Amino acid sequence: MADYSSDKNTIDRQAERYVRFIREAVRRESVYRVPAHAGISVKLNQNECPFDVPVPVKHLLLQRFADAKWNRYPTEFSDDLRRVLAESLSVDPDCIILGNGSNELAQFLGHSLIRRGRSVIVLDPMFSLFKKVVRLCEGVPVGVPCEADYSTDPRRIVDAARAADADLVILATPNNPTGQAIAVNELGDIAGQVDGLVLIDEAYHEFVPGPSALSLLDSHQNVIVMRTFSKTVGLAGLRLGYLVAAKPIVTELLKARLPFMVDRLTEIVAEYLIQHPEIVKERVKVLTTERDRMLGALRQMPGVEVVPSSTNFLIFRTPVDAGRLEQALADRGVLVRDVSGYKELPGFVRVNAGLPDENKAFLSALNDVLFSAGEEVR
Repeated sequence: MADYSSDKNTIDRQAERYVRFIREAVRRESVYRVPAHAGISVKLNQNECPFDVPVPVKHLLLQRFADAKWNRYPTEFSDDLRRVLAESLSVDPDCIILGNGSNELAQFLGHSLIRRGRSVIVLDPMFSLFKKVVRLCEGVPVGVPCEADYSTDPRRIVDAARAADADLVILATPNNPTGQAIAVNELGDIAGQVDGLVLIDEAYHEFVPGPSALSLLDSHQNVIVMRTFSKTVGLAGLRLGYLVAAKPIVTELLKARLPFMVDRLTEIVAEYLIQHPEIVKERVKVLTTERDRMLGALRQMPGVEVVPSSTNFLIFRTPVDAGRLEQALADRGVLVRDVSGYKELPGFVRVNAGLPDENKAFLSALNDVLFSAGEEVR
């Protein structure tokens, strides 16, 4: 038994010898953390929805939660929520799997689909979690670089999948961090020309007009579509995501699915918001307008390069080093995200659209930083 009276450093050193029993694939990774800054009044670094659930609605839903039995398990796979969601999507409830956020679903899919030493096609750049899941599952991530305009060439994806004999292709449309979308017909072309499964992350699908990848499910049974309630629905703090796939695939995946991954409060809130789609539609309208306003303002700033986006965020770069710019804006109470760690995005910073006053504060702070940098040069 551990001697808790011992010096903590001694205990840690003694524990080090047991670290070897943790899989090497895990030990090679780093912990996912978003840099924290003090004194932030404008938070535009995680692509969150700036609109919370309205207070009267919160009170209504919290009363429903209070009336629920907290001592009883929910159904294993949140059957009621699946039915409500299926009706809104016009799909069979048995084609849906719910999860504790799409990140958790990505990990679950990795353990279910990725085999040791087998290739998985990913985009470069792409949300880093996907490559991390591939490595943790001891698969081999094969990156397909973006084009000069940060778009994706479907032919390169198909060629890479065939050359690597890939079991799985992971696509994101629109893609984070570039903000670029892949047309649905191009997604269909990819799915129709590869032998493996095609996982399509549609975290920002609400910002793209027209059909989504869900329209491919009947004609391409190798497609899995994944979505989140964190971006436009505004439930990043509750954690809910889902995937939709052909029933035979879902039937098999459920065998590896841990039960009770969605709690009662999340179920109650999600059901209400699904049944009131006008809330999300209004938010998308506002955020799209604000994103475009920010795009126009950034284009007017000398020395600023900004990339158009099909999401709620933009990437841009300035004459100021990305890390220095992130810190300078944080010093002025505005939080953005340095994405220059992606080799395809040297010098770039990402900012998401917030409330109108937040976006004005960001643009004002950015102007101030750029002016100060210019003064330093002179």
